[in-house]
Amino acid sequence: MAKLTLDDLRKLRDTKQQAMKMRNPEDKQAQIIVGMGTCGIAAGAKETFNAIIEELNDQNITNVLVRQTGCMGLCHSEPTVEVVAENMPSVIYGNVDADLGRQIITKHIINKKMIDNHICDKPAMDIIQ
Repeated sequence: MAKLTLDDLRKLRDTKQQAMKMRNPEDKQAQIIVGMGTCGIAAGAKETFNAIIEELNDQNITNVLVRQTGCMGLCHSEPTVEVVAENMPSVIYGNVDADLGRQIITKHIINKKMIDNHICDKPAMDIIQ
């Protein structure tokens, strides 16, 4: 294994600091929660989680907190992703593969439009108003 240079260490530090900044809940306008119970992982939640992180990085979006949780109780719809965004109702999307994970970033987070045909759970309209 090659020895790390000072520049290598600085790059590694910067990468890790950026990753830590993404996990800091302060100054976040939205939160994406990926169900990572055993049922979710078996259905592909790790790939979904990675795709969401990659899309946020590609779009240079830093005001969204992405985290994991256990089973959401919707095992029939795994992988599941809950999105909590300012001025929008909280929703849970089901059957979220990597492609839909990217769409959640572009459509829900950026364009503020819910992806209706993948919503498993959302509050009733009388609760939202």
